[in-house]
Amino acid sequence: MGRNTRKRRTPLATKAVAGAAALALGGGGLIWANFYASAHEDNSPDNWTKASAAQVATIDCPDVGQQLSDVPDRARGEVDAELATLDQQITDAYQRLVTTRQAQAGDARFVQNSILGPLEDRRAVIIDRIQLEINRAGGRAQDELDRLAGCKGVPAEQPQPDDGGQDGGDGGQDQGDGDQDQGDGGNGGQAGNGPVADDFVDIEDVEPNSRDLPNGLAANGDSGSTGTFTSDCGTNENENRNSDNVIVAPGVSNGAQHQHDYVGNQANNAFASDEDLANGDTTCRNQGDKSTYFWPVLRIQDGSQDIDQDRPGGGQDGNVGRIVGPSQAELKFVGNRTGDVVAMPTGLRIITGDAKSFTNGLNNANTSWSCTGFEDRQVTDKYPICPEGSSVVRTSNFQSCWDGQNIDSANHRTHVDFVEADGSCPNGFQAIPQLQVRLVYDVPAPQIDNGRLVNPFAVDSFPEQLHKPITDHNDFINFFDEDLMNEMVDCINSGRDCR
Repeated sequence: MGRNTRKRRTPLATKAVAGAAALALGGGGLIWANFYASAHEDNSPDNWTKASAAQVATIDCPDVGQQLSDVPDRARGEVDAELATLDQQITDAYQRLVTTRQAQAGDARFVQNSILGPLEDRRAVIIDRIQLEINRAGGRAQDELDRLAGCKGVPAEQPQPDDGGQDGGDGGQDQGDGDQDQGDGGNGGQAGNGPVADDFVDIEDVEPNSRDLPNGLAANGDSGSTGTFTSDCGTNENENRNSDNVIVAPGVSNGAQHQHDYVGNQANNAFASDEDLANGDTTCRNQGDKSTYFWPVLRIQDGSQDIDQDRPGGGQDGNVGRIVGPSQAELKFVGNRTGDVVAMPTGLRIITGDAKSFTNGLNNANTSWSCTGFEDRQVTDKYPICPEGSSVVRTSNFQSCWDGQNIDSANHRTHVDFVEADGSCPNGFQAIPQLQVRLVYDVPAPQIDNGRLVNPFAVDSFPEQLHKPITDHNDFINFFDEDLMNEMVDCINSGRDCR
């Protein structure tokens, strides 16, 4: 793929993705006890009786976007819109999953026949369109895309208990006035789709230096380019939020299906071009930084609601509760342990972490959860319960190796990479400043009483990802002006600490 320095265009013909209907437990009102199960269990008919008994908790579909390695530039907009349609199809199927529990209990084949089978047919149509659009633009679609249409039902790890007195018709809660029952076996939070008690761990029970994900290694050290550059862009005090993602789903309203907090560039929405971002206002103290930094919001599920409770990206997509902004948002760029860094190109897009890692697996996961005073203890697949006086910390260490040519790639990943264990860049990539984002939240610690989860917090997610902590992610688009970017590189390469 050639140099990608084009002005990014909004797709000419895309439809806004309609918001999903509000999630609710239906049918028999069964409660999900624990969702940590393999997302790749055998989907053969022989296993469906067992899966039905355990109740299918969510839907695992192959991530088509991650398999696209070569999409011509002029097909990107149309392909991105089709990928957003695939996401919406999964949401619709997941809604049907959680509102047909009574039918599922009476028919071991219901999920396969009424939900997964039709979903596969609909996905096949969209995948065919993607292949056609790639081929029409002069590319060559991978033959194996056809095999990505089928999805699996992921059962809970244990059979679900009886409803324990919960009224299955309304999920045991009145979301209109905020009353709720957070207990009954750890029922999956305020909207019935997570989190659950097993998603939390006392930070004091975590071993120091035990984080085991390979991604997100800190790039700098005591050799190489040891300087730092910090950009002060605030904490989103003006509450600039939307449920778009201009990187993954440009031109598609509600393409993320969850809310993002934005700091830095204020022009970021699904329809923003590079020109719009370059001319946008910024919350950064140094006006030369018009980069956009965004991440999923954090909510407290204490029975309250936010202004988006009836809107796409909010309650219509299963994201409920009160949004809490960070009390601190630290944006620091660091160097490389083996040598100098080079300037990032204008418009460079980097996504770290994976919003679908609960079903996709850990290949692109990159989460770090901790507590102030305990930041040598990092957890990846749990939210931390912090002691009194300690705050929740989310940390993201971005990819810091660039292919030297492209500002984006078809799957939004292969143009950048993480450093190797020794700090060097793989595959001839060049070292660039590594963005490290540290977010601090002053939230009350959730309570777990005999397996009952009370007042949990969670990041927004796609509905079928069940608000798992492993789905946390962070996004960045570089719009530093040339002089400020050169100043950053000079600071880092000369070993100075600059703000």
